[in-house]
Amino acid sequence: MGTIKTLNKWANAHTYYGLDMLRVALGVFLILKGVEFMSDPVAMGLVMEPFRDLPGSMMIIHYVAAAHFVGGFFIIIGLLTRWSVALQVPIMIGAILTNFLGIMVVGNLVQALIVFLLCVFFMIYGSGKHSLDYYLKMQK
Repeated sequence: MGTIKTLNKWANAHTYYGLDMLRVALGVFLILKGVEFMSDPVAMGLVMEPFRDLPGSMMIIHYVAAAHFVGGFFIIIGLLTRWSVALQVPIMIGAILTNFLGIMVVGNLVQALIVFLLCVFFMIYGSGKHSLDYYLKMQK
């Protein structure tokens, strides 16, 4: 717990509107990817092809959509940001692996790598000073 407090103090002292906009953009991107993932069953089937033989592969589809929708919304408003991006990390690892286990699409690989790095950054940085987490903390 002390580590998280130290990270929060550092993040709040070094917060910038640009980082908040980056956090919001990440959340919007995740929501849009969740919508895209659920609205195109053919593309969803192609993406899930390498994982078809795994037990619970249908649960993976539902986890991805729910994590993108809920996690993206929480990241946008800055509520439970570290938890929300932590839920995205396994999805991003799967997205990166999909390119190596299935058909390599360089654009998707670059996209997955960028989102993965942003998730790792916001897991360390947190939601920042301009977030619902900070607002609720200040209400105590």
